[in-house]
Amino acid sequence: MYEYIKGILTENTPTSVVVETGGIGWQVNIPLSTFEALQNCKGEVKLLLHEVIREDAWILYGFMTERERGLFRLLIGVSGVGPGTAVLILSSLSVDELEQIISSGDHKRLKIVKGIGAKTAERIIVDLKDKIKPVDQTLSIQPGLAGGMVNDVYEEALAALMALGFPKPASQKALQRIFDATPSIKVEGAIKQALAIIK
Repeated sequence: MYEYIKGILTENTPTSVVVETGGIGWQVNIPLSTFEALQNCKGEVKLLLHEVIREDAWILYGFMTERERGLFRLLIGVSGVGPGTAVLILSSLSVDELEQIISSGDHKRLKIVKGIGAKTAERIIVDLKDKIKPVDQTLSIQPGLAGGMVNDVYEEALAALMALGFPKPASQKALQRIFDATPSIKVEGAIKQALAIIK
């Protein structure tokens, strides 16, 4: 199993990156938290990996921190939670938020994630509560972009939502509400808010 990849970041989108190493470009699926962390990275980057091998595909998932990867691995160990759903959870909730939700047993907040119903949310809480340490860190809100770039941010957020499996009309409607309220919002903020709106 691959432990990590280190190379030049050649593409960075909210759902996947391409890291070039040894003349080969590796596509790696990432959660939104990793996309945020890579925003200001230039040149060489290092991502911790988890590989999923299926009959029809060989997929790499990448994470900036061990906490992210550890939570991903705990989540996919829960019955009914696959890699795609785990990435969606980590894209909808920060690591701190998710640890707080699990440690406090707040299964209702887990249901804001697409595809997570009451039974799955409760199963995640029951299976992982004893494996997560409570977190007391204060959560911070990311400031929005100053000035323009609204169109580029909107288009990138829309593309990311569609890549996550959301229909285009619902994604556009959610993003329109978000940008009407906060025109200077960052792409990662827009995606997070849209994930909470779209059902």
